Parts: sequence; structure tokens; C-alpha cells
Amino acid sequence: MGASPRPPLLGERATPDGIYQAFVKRAAQLGQATSGHHNQNYVLPLTQSVARKLGREPGTSVTVRVRRGEALPVVIRTWDDEAEILGAIKGALPHVPECLVKREHFAIHSYVEGVPLSSVCANGKPVDTLLIKALAQMFAQMTQVRRESLPPLPVMWPRNKDSQGFLQTLAHLADRQIRQPNWRAFGGLFAALGIPEDALVRFAERVPPMTRRPYSLLHADLHRDNLIMSYGGDPPLICVDWELATYGDPLHDLATHLVRMRYPLHQWDEVIDAWAVAMQRTRPAAVNGLAKDLRHYLDFERAQSVYPDVMRAAKSLEDSSDQKSLDDATVAVHHALEAAAEPLRLRSVPGPAEIERILFRRRASRDGSRKRGMGSAPYDIYWRPDRRLQERRDFPREAVNRALIAEGAAPANRVFKGTAHLNTVVWVADIDFPVVVRRKVAQLCRRERSFLSEHAVLRAIEQSRVEVAAPRVLALGKSYRKEPFTIHTYVGHRDIDRPPSHPVNGLLPHEADRLVDQLCAMTQVNYRQVDPAAGEGEFFRWLREQLVTLVGELPKESQQLARLLGLPDAERLREILARHEVSEREPSLLHGDLNPWNLVRRDDRLALTIIDWEMAVVGDPLYELVRHMHLTPTRPEIRDRMFRRWERLLPHDSTVDWRKDWGVYRWLEIVRSAYIDLDRLVTGASLDAPNVRRAVDSYAMTLAAATASLGLPARPAASPSLVRVLT
Repeated sequence: MGASPRPPLLGERATPDGIYQAFVKRAAQLGQATSGHHNQNYVLPLTQSVARKLGREPGTSVTVRVRRGEALPVVIRTWDDEAEILGAIKGALPHVPECLVKREHFAIHSYVEGVPLSSVCANGKPVDTLLIKALAQMFAQMTQVRRESLPPLPVMWPRNKDSQGFLQTLAHLADRQIRQPNWRAFGGLFAALGIPEDALVRFAERVPPMTRRPYSLLHADLHRDNLIMSYGGDPPLICVDWELATYGDPLHDLATHLVRMRYPLHQWDEVIDAWAVAMQRTRPAAVNGLAKDLRHYLDFERAQSVYPDVMRAAKSLEDSSDQKSLDDATVAVHHALEAAAEPLRLRSVPGPAEIERILFRRRASRDGSRKRGMGSAPYDIYWRPDRRLQERRDFPREAVNRALIAEGAAPANRVFKGTAHLNTVVWVADIDFPVVVRRKVAQLCRRERSFLSEHAVLRAIEQSRVEVAAPRVLALGKSYRKEPFTIHTYVGHRDIDRPPSHPVNGLLPHEADRLVDQLCAMTQVNYRQVDPAAGEGEFFRWLREQLVTLVGELPKESQQLARLLGLPDAERLREILARHEVSEREPSLLHGDLNPWNLVRRDDRLALTIIDWEMAVVGDPLYELVRHMHLTPTRPEIRDRMFRRWERLLPHDSTVDWRKDWGVYRWLEIVRSAYIDLDRLVTGASLDAPNVRRAVDSYAMTLAAATASLGLPARPAASPSLVRVLT
């Protein structure tokens, strides 16, 4: 007796689309999904009605690919229609899947019988030599697909054989299709991790001329999950998932494959050689420049991968609160940053501990937002106040908590990573002014020492009630993993999405006047409140000894290069500096680092706010003015204007003999810069900070001025070439 007839699926007696949609719904209910970049893939047998529509046998397995609406845009796409690609390559690669049905949100493909290579040979494991040769042959077969049979290319596509143009196009596409759509949601995270907004654009600008190679079809995502080992062994491997296919330099496909297949390093040469042998038979010109140019595509693969890798890690924390998830995400982000550091020229990669804290803050901000949205009690992020600063009435503990929660969700344009601090600007509920959360950069390599506590300096300025425009310190404490933080008033625009303005090209006349006024007002701050032992005289001797100590503590590599460029070692420098003295002047509180990026323009009569006080010292007020002029482009007429006003406003004991002494301080700062900037070039420390970048870009002039002022001969044979290489 036969089986009773199966009840019809919903829509089987309706339109073909209704039949297919019912089948897709059945796939989602019964099938086990595997995830692609933008699809959920389900394997199941054809029902009788769907088989009849497709002209296939009932029970034949197919793959149903359903578009995932919530997927992050993390891939580069040349074409939107995978079905067109599969149709174009069927002649050259007959075993690839066939698209049977294509609709807006789903597609039905023929099923490739076999098992993914990843299930029998996991990432990191060596791949059998015969399979490597089969893979190489597959790459060679792709070159046989005619350009005319492929879908139209975007209008901005480079001309055939332009290898440099193709790689530049890839970098710009990665920026437009991956970074830009995600920057609003993840830009603050990337900024905190030290990845600048224009990193991929700069990568494109640095792509060198390359050997011309003929373009061909590229799969662009050939890893172990996309390689099916066929049951019959003929062919041994079949490639699936062609949605990211493109048309360009075949070296790009090889580089992507090498990185994403996770070969053990000892197999790389074997894979490259097999690829070259197979290509030599079918498209010999594709091998041209292989040894020289492959690394550029490898660099790009590692550079662009940092974006999807970091975003996926951050996304994985949104629905978890356990430590293991945080540990796994930290490892993934650290690995991605280390891989991208060289190609993206990331000068400082945060260590695992700093990455963990950054990810924790992001997760805490999501938890806080979610719980507030559910109407629950205010979410508390753990932190411990520092007893050196009492709780303020205008910024109570609850406000600190809200600021720390908002910190992790701040967008990129509110996150500023300087040479010493990570600064995040936020608005806090019930507080009428924006604030900035400041955290020290964990891997800070700063040669110049800090001597006073920044919070104590700012409190002294606030309590003195003098007309010095400086932030107010609102909170001091330690948060997750005992990481110190401070919260200051934000001194930029109330519209915190507008970037602060700095006098990077020098002060305007009225700004020069107002800065001098503030420096003069600083002489009225009670400096003994922050440094009880200060004011004992001999500031210049202390200053020059600090420079000698700095030179003596430079790394061995920096000291060796300094000698090669004609700069003296610490002991010889001490002897030279001892020849100079200056007059004693009444000491005062000094900012110590008045570069343009520590001055923020404002729209009132004070003109400028002075920020970043961690280098504050007590000393000669003349030194403050001269050091500012060394760090900031200053036209002669502005310099003379500032000196005249400074001399007129201060009492004689603060300005005595300044005309004789200011050149000595200027000379000392030139010599200091010769050592510090050289060390930055050698170590790469802080080179992404704009004030540092400008200083090292003019290092040749700094070196020449320093050696001349020290009375030492220049070394023309070594200096120009070495400086060019360094800068």
C-alpha cells in the first residue's frame, strides 16, 4: 500500500514565486545554516513542486542562500549579482554551483556534493601537495574566462594590466564599502585603537609602480570553507561562494588566498611555486613581477582585514558579558592590529591589556544604553574615586558614572588620541557643559619627564582665580583593571561634533596678545601649592641637566645614530652646555609644552584656552615664552610683539636680562629637538601626532642648526642620506 500523499506546502498552488518562498521558509525551519558574508546557507532536498518548476528530480539536494539583513558591510564587492558570475564561469569551471533561482532576498543553487576542506584540514594545518596543485590549476582556469562574458565593470575600473591602479582601486573600494558605512557605529573604537580615518586612503597613495600583468577573473575569497572536496575526486576541489569575485591582477587572488587559507608558513613557498607553474602554462604574463609585487597585495589584505576583524570582535560582545568573550575579542583585535600595523603605518599598536580596557568600555556603554532603554535603574560602571580630589558639587559621582558609560559609545569625531592621552568628549545628562574623559596611552614612550600632577596644577589655577583659560578638573579615579582616568571640562565648541581649532600656522596678533596676558597671569598662581620645594633658583642648571639625563637614557640605537650624525654623547654634551649660564628671574608656574595643538581657539576676549598640562613645571617665565616660539611657527613681527608686551606687563625681577638670555634658551631647545626627534624617527613613537609629525618632517634643518649651535662640524657624507631615509 502506497504512502499517503503529502499535504501541499503553502503557496504550491499559487505563483512560482509563492512556491519558491514557501520552499525557502521550509529551508529556514528544517535546515542547518552555515553563514557566509551576507548569506545564510541551507542544504535540503527539492520538494516535488519545486523540482518540477526547476526541471530537476525530486529529492535532489540544493543550497538555499538567504540574504542576512543584519550583516555588517565588511567585504569589497565588484558585482551585486552572483548569478551572473556563475553563469559566466560555467564554461571554464563546469563544476561550480549553478544558480537555479534568483530573487531579491534569496537564491537557490545546485548543491556541490562533497565536504568543505575546513572539515578535514583545519586552519593552520598543512594542505596535501596534490590539493595545492589542484588549487593552482583552478587559479589558472579562471584566467580562461573571457572578459566579455562577465558582468559590466564599474565605470571607475582601471585599464587592463594596470597593476598599480588595480591595487589603488581596491584600497579606495575598501574605504568606501567597508570603512565608511561602518564609521558612524565603530569609528570611535577605531580611533581609540589608533587607526586614523584616512588610513586606507594613505595606503592607496603609497602604492608603488608595479609590473603590468593582464587582468583575469578572481575569486577573491578562496579559503578552506569555500573549497569543497568532491566525493568522486574528479575534480578533487570545487570552489563555491563567488559573491566577492572581481576582475583584476591575478596576484591579488594569490595574496588573498595565502592569508585566508591560514597555511603554515613553511608551505607558502610551495603554494606560490605551484601557482607560478600553473599560471606559466596558461597565462605566462601573470607571473611577471611575482617576487617583487606579491608583498604589496599581502599588505593590502592585512590592512583591509583589520576593519572586519575588529568590528566582528566588537559585535561579538554585544550579547555577552562573560570574561571569556572579552578575552577572545581582545586576542582577535590584537592579532588584527599587529598584522595591519606595518601596511597601515600604525606607529603604536596597543597591547592586549589596553585593548581589553577599550573593548570593555564599549561593551559597558552598550549595556548601560540597553538597561536605560528598558527603564531599569541607572546602570553603574565600576570605578573608584581618587581621594586626592574631593567630589565636586557641579559634577557628582552619578555624573562621573554617566560620563564613563558615554565614553565607550563616542563616535570617532569625539575621540582624540594624542602623544600622551586618549581624550573622549561626551555630554552627560543633567550637566550643562561637555566634558572630556582623559586616559593615559598605555604604551607611551615619552622621553621628557612629567614632574607635577596635572590635576593639582589645574586645581591651583582654578583656586587662584587668575585669568588663565584652562580646563577644570572634575573627577579623578580608576576604572576597569585599575586604569587611571581624569575628567575635565571640555574647552572646544559646545557643539562637540565640531572639531577644535588650533593655531597650527602661528598666532594671530590678538591671539599673541592674549597668550602673553595669560602667561603673565600665571605668575600669580601659588606654585608652592603644587611644588613646595620649587623656587630655590638655578632653574637653567636643572634644565640643562635634564637634557643631559635624557640623552644618556636614550635607547642604544638612537644613541648610535646620534653619534653617526655628529651629535655628542651625554658627557660631551654636559661639557658643552656648562659653558652657558643665564640670569635668575622670579620663578612661576609654567605649562612646559605650549605647542599649537595645546592651544584651543575660543570666541571671547581670552582668545585661547591652554590644555594638556602634564608637562607643567615651576621655573623661569622667559623659558615658557621661548619654548612656545620654538614649538610654534612664529613670524618675527609676532615674536617681537610678544616680547614687548611680556616685558611691559611683568615686573622687572621676572624679565631681567631677557634680551641676553632668550637666545640661550632657544639654542637649548634646538639641541633638545635634535635628540628627541631623532629618537622618534628611530622608534616611531608618537609619529601620528601632528606636532610630532611636523617636527620630524623638518629634522634635517633641526640637525644642522643643532650641530652648528654646539660648535660641532656637520658630517655631510652621512647626514643627508640618513636623514632622507629616516624622514
